Amino acid sequence: MSISTIITAAGKNSRMRKDQISRNLVLKNKLILPFNNKTVLETTIDNALSANTDECIVVLGHYASEIMDAISDNYDGSVKFVKNNSVDVGLSTSLFNGLSNSNSDYALCITGDQPTVSTETFNRMIETIQNSENPEKTISILRRRKTGLLDTAEGLGMPFVAHRKNLMGYLENEDDNLNPILRKIFADGYVFYGIKEKNEKELLNINHYEDYLNLLD
Repeated sequence: MSISTIITAAGKNSRMRKDQISRNLVLKNKLILPFNNKTVLETTIDNALSANTDECIVVLGHYASEIMDAISDNYDGSVKFVKNNSVDVGLSTSLFNGLSNSNSDYALCITGDQPTVSTETFNRMIETIQNSENPEKTISILRRRKTGLLDTAEGLGMPFVAHRKNLMGYLENEDDNLNPILRKIFADGYVFYGIKEKNEKELLNINHYEDYLNLLD
C-alpha cells in the first residue's frame, strides 16, 4: 500500500490579512509566519515527512513566490512542489492537482496551516486505513467531534487519509471547499473513522491572527 502526502498551500490568506490590517501589522502569509524556529508550512511539511508515507507533494497557488522565498530548506529530493494552473480555485481543485501528481494508492491530505498535527497522529490515521476490512471505502480523519466509527458527516475536514483514485473521482470537476464533498462521500456509504488528537492544539486551524497567537501560547 503506497501512500502520498498532499499538502495544500494555495489559499488566499484573506482572513489573516484582514486581521493583520486591523492590528496594523506587516502583511505576511500565515504559512510563512514563524513557529518553532521555522515557518508554519515548514513545520507542517517536516511532521508529514516523518510519517510513514512514500512521498510529499505541496500544492501552491496564491503567494507561491512569497512562500517559496520564505522556505529556508529547499527539500531537494524529499518534497515535490506543484502549482495550480489558476490561483483563483477552491480547495478541492488544489487537492485534485496534488493527487494528480501522484501515483500512490492512498493519500494523506493535509492543509499547510496544520503544523500542530503530530507525526504520531498522522501514523495512527494511516494505520487505521491499513487495518480496515475495506480500505478503499474507508476514510480516517482527525476527529472534530466523535472518535471511532462516525455516524454523522458533521465536522468533516482535513487532515484525512483516503484512497487516491476514489477521492479524485469525487473531486474532479468540482471547485469547492472539501466539507460538502466529504459529506457526499459519507452519504455514499464510505466508512469514516475519527482519530483522537494527541493534544488539544492538534485541532487548531490557523485562519485568524488570534489562532496564530493561540498556536504560540
